[in-house]
Amino acid sequence: MRVFVTGASGWIGSAVVDELLATGHEVTGLARSDASAAALEAKGVRVRRGDLDDLDGIRAGAEAAEAVIHLANKHDFANPAVSSAAERGAVQTIGDALAGTGRPFLLASGIAALTQGRPATEADASPFHGLESPRGGSENLALEFAGRGVHPVSLRFSPTVHGTADHGFIAVLTAIAREKGVSGYPGDGTNRWAAVHVTDAARMTVLGLEKAPAGSRLHAVAEEGVPTREIAEAIGRAYDLPVASIAAGDVQDHYGWIGGFFAMDLAATSTQTRELLGWTPTGPTLVEDLDAGAYGTK
Repeated sequence: MRVFVTGASGWIGSAVVDELLATGHEVTGLARSDASAAALEAKGVRVRRGDLDDLDGIRAGAEAAEAVIHLANKHDFANPAVSSAAERGAVQTIGDALAGTGRPFLLASGIAALTQGRPATEADASPFHGLESPRGGSENLALEFAGRGVHPVSLRFSPTVHGTADHGFIAVLTAIAREKGVSGYPGDGTNRWAAVHVTDAARMTVLGLEKAPAGSRLHAVAEEGVPTREIAEAIGRAYDLPVASIAAGDVQDHYGWIGGFFAMDLAATSTQTRELLGWTPTGPTLVEDLDAGAYGTK
């Protein structure tokens, strides 16, 4: 299958591209820099230069493909409205390009704020609609294209998709711990984060491309919820730092923009995804990665 991938040189995207190539698919990747383009070309990927603001280029890439996997995001946490607008614009453009074709359209989403007081499941619909909502309501927008002859599938990734060279949330938390001289956890540290190794997330994505029915919500979740205290303790071991509770009123000052996320309970299950796709995560756990030095050591 000819697959167009946005975010093809990113953390998750690179692993997804490797899995696509390993399973015999042809890949065209969106690249915004010379370095990204060179890295993709070295893998045998066809490159389309552009970014999320290049909607004409995104449309052309989607129209030329037999499937689209949309993984790019600006992740501008200082200006979330900018990220949301770009995300919604890209999803609208891809959906319009694929309308009436029946072709797969997979997009990255998440599990934050889906539920309160229990782990999120695939049956939980996203509460986010419209441009002003997180990620511009892109998941619901994409799924609506099922009524316009598109085959949409939501890829809900765990808040931490971990592994060596990860530069996501756990890397940010380790950097803060080193800067502050203490590995902290919010409150009593019982709130949890779902987790998945990047290779498992990539394998689930490609299985979703090949097997998931239109309208599916897939959960890239290997561990239902790792307590934030255990995450902090593993970071402390890695860098030989003391571990301490951060009072609720101090979380935002201590962690900055990531504090709101680290204080949330972001647990989720993946039972339905595993049964639907025949997917079984096999990679190391988050704590195993931290203990093995995936995020560095002292």
